[in-house]
Parts: sequence; structure tokens; C-alpha cells
Amino acid sequence: MILAFSISDIIRVPFGYLMDYLYRFTNNYGLALILFAVLVQLVMLPITAKSKKSTMKMSRLSPRIQEIQKKYANDQQKQNEAIQQLQKEEGATMGMGGCLWSLVPLLILLPLYQVVRQPLVYMLHESAETAEQIVALIKEADASLFTNNTYYDQMVAARHIASYADAIKEAIPEVADRTLQGLNFTFLGVDLGSQPVFNIFGSSWSWDWAHIGGFLLPVISAGFQVVQSLVNQKMNNSVITDEKGLEDKETAKNSQQNQSMKMMIWMMPLMSLWIGFSVPAALSLYWFIGGVVRTVEDTILTARYRKIYDAEDAERLKRALEQEAIEAEKERQRAERRAANPDGITENTSKKKLQKQQQRDEEAARAAARKEYAARKGAAVQEEETAETPSGIPERPYCKGRNYDPNRYRAETTEE
Repeated sequence: MILAFSISDIIRVPFGYLMDYLYRFTNNYGLALILFAVLVQLVMLPITAKSKKSTMKMSRLSPRIQEIQKKYANDQQKQNEAIQQLQKEEGATMGMGGCLWSLVPLLILLPLYQVVRQPLVYMLHESAETAEQIVALIKEADASLFTNNTYYDQMVAARHIASYADAIKEAIPEVADRTLQGLNFTFLGVDLGSQPVFNIFGSSWSWDWAHIGGFLLPVISAGFQVVQSLVNQKMNNSVITDEKGLEDKETAKNSQQNQSMKMMIWMMPLMSLWIGFSVPAALSLYWFIGGVVRTVEDTILTARYRKIYDAEDAERLKRALEQEAIEAEKERQRAERRAANPDGITENTSKKKLQKQQQRDEEAARAAARKEYAARKGAAVQEEETAETPSGIPERPYCKGRNYDPNRYRAETTEE
């Protein structure tokens, strides 16, 4: 059948055929839905990777952004300019190269829910008009099969269509024979096409596995979302570093992003729990499997980008230690000069000699900083070899001439 085209069908139709293929391949709706959720996450992996990279970059900048906010607390314009400059330097600018990547998976996932909730259209490939006629015929025959939520009528109809195949074929001759077979939503003894019952003390509740399993699906899905949020928060906090490249736990704890995450840790799972008892159980299974795959992907992506950012932090720490050592050495020299010459009388020393002496002092300070950095990282320090000069005097490499031979005029001794 030809579907009424919409922009969302660019996503829905191919994934609908995928879901249909998986169902025929496994002959089990639950397994098909699990494989479908895994494949959807794998298809979106490149987008998820960009989103994760952007999120981690923004998390790492939290300490420096807070410093800018404190520095320009009374000047919002300078504050925004400084933050934008920092984001530009670190490659964490907003836009399609930045945080907007986080919205792309959501824009793709929303149309995919239509594939799950409209199996007559996207799995059995009937037109929207034919699907409405099938739902209306089954409703007319037994309205008690349906709930007040018409959003999932197609899932209910797909479960019971085989029982009304003759009436449907008579009323809609063009309907496909495969459609009249309907779909089997049973998975591990649980009807994924039915809505889970929340009130275990209600008259519709029965202590059998079909009801217990349906009850557990939204509970497990919501519970895993809490675990997923806690894991993601811990991983994101671990990459927050200060300007020296050291992990900043205090900033991570008090950051605005972390405070928002604390609210979302409980708000989103509670919302998911409420929705899970308002829709067919298939949606809870889909969300749960998708969450498991996303958690695995997040762990792998965090480990990957963590190596890159650790290398950047190590280089930043190395530069910071070198600069601190240079500044400390300069201050030590200034203190020595002040102590040795309290009256401020200066010697007539050439500028060139002073520059060379300062260069040697800075090299010595950098060497000391490298030793300190290696000690922190537990690595051995390789001593740099000093090149020999022809004269043997580093400050005056050619003062004795290129052809100088110290033994040229030495008296020769002869043996008697």
C-alpha cells in the first residue's frame, strides 16, 4: 500500500520495513523489538558520539566558565564574550558542531515511536485509511478490547485482527492476507500489546505471570533510567578539570549542569514510570533495551574521549608546572638581588649577558618542572644531553678557535 507521505516518513518507513523483517525473521515480536532497539542505537551511534563529545567538552570547561562568571559578575556582556572566546578556543562552540547534536537523537527517536505504536501502517504496510477502517470494525464488534487512549488502537487491533479476519475481508476486500493474520505480541508469557495494570489490588488484577511481568516492565525501565543517569553523571564529572588540567571535584559537585542532572535523575524516570503504565508494554521494553545500549555506548565513548582529554590535561599540567617554576625562579632571583643589594645600586652588565643568564635560569626551571610532573605521573625523567662546544666553554663556544689543539705545543717525551 502507498503511505501518505510526510517528512517523518523518511525515518519511519525504512525502520518500519526493518521492524517487519525482524518480526518475520524471529517470528517473535519481543525479540524483533529488542533487535530493533539495538539496531536503531547503532545507526545513531555517529550522532551519539558527536553529542557525547560536545557534552564532555562543555563539562570540562565548567571550572573556567565559573571563574569568568565570578570575574565579570557585574558585566554580562564581557562575561558572555569571554565565555564565547573560551568555547571557541577549546572547540566547544554552540551550534551544529556543539550542543545541538544532543537534540538530534531525540528528533530521530520520536518518529520511531510511531513505528512501534502503528504496526498496521508501518509493519503490515496498510494505508492510514485502511488501518482506521480495521480499527473501527474491531471496535464495532467488541469495544471492550480498547481503552480510552486511542493513541494505541492499532496495537490493540493488530492483536485481535485474526479473530475478525472474515468480517474485515468482506468489508475491505483490498486488505492483504498477511494483515489478516495479525501480530503475536506475546513475549516470555507477557502480552506486549496490552497496557500494564498499576493497581495490583484492583478488580482487573490477577496474580499470574502475564500481569506480574507486564507490571515489572515499566518498573524495570524506570529503575534503569535512574542507574543510567547516575552512571552518566559520574562519567561527566570525572572529565571536569581546572585550568591546570587537574580534576576539579568541587566544581563538578556545584556546577549548574550537575544540579540540573540531580533533578533529571528522578524526574525523568518518574515520568517514564507514569507513561509506562499508560501505554502498551512494548514501549517499556523498547525504552529499556534502548537505555541499556545507550549506557554501553556512553561508557565506551567516555573511555575513548577520556584518553584524548587526559592527554590534553597532561600537556596543560606540564605547561602550568613549567610556568610556575619559571615564575618561582624569577622571584627567587629578585629576592636574592634585593638581599645582596638593598641600596639598589646596579652593575654595568651587558643586556646580552643578562638575557643569556635568564635563558639558562628558565631552562633549569623547566627541567625542574618536568621532574615534578614526572613524579606526579610516576614516570621516569630522561635527562637531556648537553651538546659539547668546541671550546669547552658553553658561554663562549668558539673562543679558542675552530682549529684549537691543546696539545700542539706540548713537549714530546722520548724514552731512553
